[in-house]
This record gives sequence, C-alpha cells and structure tokens, in this order.
Amino acid sequence: MKVHLVNPSHVAFGIGVITPRWMYVLASATPDTYGTPVLCDETLEPLDFATIAAGDIVGISIHTGNALRGYEVGSAARAAGATVVFGGIHATLYPEEARDLGQAHAVVVGDGDAVWSTVLADATSGALKPLYDGGRIEGSDFKPGRWDLMPKGKYMWASVQTIRGCPKHCSFCSVWRTDGQKPRNRSVDVVVQEILGLRRQGFRFIALADDNFYPVTLEDLRMAARRDNPARLEELQAIRAERFELMEELARLPQDTVFFTQITMEAADDPEFLDAMRRANIKGALVGVESVTPEGLKDVYKGFNVAGEELVTRLQQFRKHGVHVLGSFIFGLPSDKPETFDACLSVAERSDVTFAQFVMLTPFPGTLDFAAWEKAQGDTPEAVNGIPVTRHWLIPQAVRPKVYVEHPVMSAQEIRERTQGVWDRFYSTKSIWKRAKVVKSLKARLMFLLISKIYRQMYANTGIATDSARVSRSVRWARLMAIPCQKLFAGTPMPDLQLRPVEQRSKAEAA
Repeated sequence: MKVHLVNPSHVAFGIGVITPRWMYVLASATPDTYGTPVLCDETLEPLDFATIAAGDIVGISIHTGNALRGYEVGSAARAAGATVVFGGIHATLYPEEARDLGQAHAVVVGDGDAVWSTVLADATSGALKPLYDGGRIEGSDFKPGRWDLMPKGKYMWASVQTIRGCPKHCSFCSVWRTDGQKPRNRSVDVVVQEILGLRRQGFRFIALADDNFYPVTLEDLRMAARRDNPARLEELQAIRAERFELMEELARLPQDTVFFTQITMEAADDPEFLDAMRRANIKGALVGVESVTPEGLKDVYKGFNVAGEELVTRLQQFRKHGVHVLGSFIFGLPSDKPETFDACLSVAERSDVTFAQFVMLTPFPGTLDFAAWEKAQGDTPEAVNGIPVTRHWLIPQAVRPKVYVEHPVMSAQEIRERTQGVWDRFYSTKSIWKRAKVVKSLKARLMFLLISKIYRQMYANTGIATDSARVSRSVRWARLMAIPCQKLFAGTPMPDLQLRPVEQRSKAEAA
C-alpha cells in the first residue's frame, strides 16, 4: 500500500513557479509507518495512472480552478481500487460534490495538517468516515513541508507559510471565510528552521505563502487604543512584535536570499515595517490595489485603500523603502467605465510597481461576490452541456465559458478585450525595458525582460484568453522560456549553513 498525493492540473508547464505547499505539508503529516508518500504535481507533468494500485490511498487537494481535473483523477484512482480522499478550499466549500463527482471515499474540510494522520489510520483499519473536519488549527500545529521529496530543478521558488488567516473582508476573496479572520502565526524558530532547510538544499528564492503578511496595521492599533480595550491592544501588539521578531531572524540569513509575500496597501503608511522587510530581504510583495477609483474600492469593500494620485504616492513608498510591488488590479467592477482601463494603466506605470496583474472580476465560490452573482442567476441559470453556469468549473474546459459578473455599461467581451489591451501595453518590450532600470547589469535587465514576458504568458494568455489555441501557444512559449528562468533562480546548495550571529549581522548592515 502506498500513499499518493496529487496536485491536479489540466495544464503542465514542465517547470513550476512556486511549490504547491499543501502537498509537501501532507507528506510531512504522513506517519513513517505508511512509507514515503508518492507525490505528483500535474503542473509539471501529468499523472501516470499506472502508478496507482488497488489498496493505495490517494489524497487530492482542489481549488475551484482545478476541481474538474481533480475529479477526473479521483474517479480514475477509485476505478483502480484505491481509496480516494479529497481536501482543499473547493472541497471544503463543496464536500458533497467531491464525493459525487470525484468518487471520494472521504472528504476533509478545513485544515488538513493535524487530521491527515487520523484519515490514514481510519482508511487502513477499515473505519474511514465520509467526512472529516480539520477545523482551523493553531499556528503551533502547522506542519512544515517535507522538502526532501521535491524533484530537483523543477521549481523556481519554494514556499513557506508563517501565518494563516486575514482580518479583512474583501468581497472577491474567500480566504477570510475559509481560513478565518483571526491571524494564526507559527513560532519564529519553526519558520526559520524550515527556511534554513530550503536554503541548504539550494533554494535562494522563497515565497512566504501567507494570506496576509501584515495582519496588524497602525490603524488597528489606534482603534484598539481608542476603544479602551487593553486585552485587544495587547493581542495586536503581540502579533506585530512577532512579525518584527521573524524579520529580524530572516535578516540573519545569507544576503542573497530573496523573499516574496503579500500584504495590504496599509503597509505603505508603516515605514518601520517596510524597513524591517528590506533588512529581512523581503524584496517584493503582492499588493492588492484592485481599483484606482474611490467608487471601485467601495464596490469590493476595500475602503482602507486609497485612489487617484494619493494611490500613486502610496505605492511609491514601497520602492522607496526597498520593496518591489506586484500590483494586482481588477477590471469589471460595477463602477468601471471604458476610461478606467487607461487610468489604471497610468497609475501602474507612474507608481513604480515592478510587476502588475490585471484580472477580470470573477465570482469565485466562497466569496460574497459569488453569492450575489449566483442569486442573480435565478432558479434556471444558463447551462452548457446541461451544466449550469453557476457550477462553471464542472463544464469541460474545451467549452467552458469565462464567467464574469454582469456589468451595467460594458459587455464581458469589451471588458476582456480592454483588459488584454492593458496587459499588452504594460508588458510591451519598451515598457518592460523601462522598468528594468531597477536592476543594474545588462544581463540582469535581459533576465528581467524574460521574466516579465513569461509572467505575462502564464497569467494573461492562460488566464483571460478564451481561444484554446492561444492558450496552448502560451503554454508552449512559457515552457520554453521557463528553462533559462529556472537557471536564474537556482541557487547553490549550502548543507552546512547556519544563521549569522547577531553581531556579525549588525556589522554587515553597518558596512
């Protein structure tokens, strides 16, 4: 009997950008008595079903985008005589769907770190239950990844999670509903030891795969103080202190380490935090800009952001403190107009963001936007091959429509074309070369150009394109361009690496 963990995908690039952390975490959570788990990430290569035998246990984690492929894998694994277990965000939202369409023997909802060993024990003893609730475990119970099982040279970035949950409530995001609004952080020592292990293997680039690396803002502290709530203020101060403690430890790693994370715009008003990020070699962060207008921010319940020229100034603060920004913008908000697209591009170009992504407002399960959109479809929504568009992820990809929120003044096609136009202009060779001034050497600027092009291919053409031929071409180009990019990100194994002493770190920084 073998334990298989499968990360399903209809598209394989040959080389992955970031490790699928869940797979390595569950591998770590698998007791030694079950042997070494067999891992398959289909974003690298498709699963060989011949490797699955009767009596094996197959764990599959799904999000909405790969749910249909996950169900195909689950059905085939069950037909081979394996015990099939589903988990992940989508399975948490639709456990019955995973059982019915994925042929699951069991479904895990919530966090899988702690409950996975129970699932395995029940499966092998013949006492498997149809549903397991992993709940929301505390940060002290998070498992590290078992990174010794990674295929060599297949990922550009490794991933480590330091905190789970987000206190915000954006209408387009499901994180705060599935992972909760209470930040659950791991201990600093545990996080640093996991990162050290990755650096020893040769990973120099590491994504801090957190829901929100900046869970406590200065405004949060001010509000708690005004409300005369000492307990709440102390709790927030402790979380903030832990963030600084973590960053101080990260600063003791080799200076060529590069971290990337995601934070909210409010960090721009916290120069002390941004400076700590710079010292910790957190070189970049995804920042949810979403909209460049006050009306757009109101549409998505993101009033804590700013718009217009104030937005440009605030985004520029990140670069001034040594943090590069991947700005995330949403098109198709109810208040958007045709001129919004040019305004957004102007902000992106003038605000010193290093990279940007432009997505169409899409109603994803688990979000407030999806609930409103699903209700608006009525009792008899449009169907494709007999499948309602309210379950669009179940429609075969060859005929699956792109599903977007209906807009009051623009058609979905117009929004799609204008969105693609912004991608094209922001990632034109001329524009990329202008932004490439952030690096010094000619070689580095050429690599910046290459990375920008591959990012566009993987996330624009395969994300918003409706033409399957265009998507296929983009995948081929991405696979070709990923090869030199992977060599760029590769580091030298450092098996004897230890953290630099505090005194040595201080002298290096002073120099």
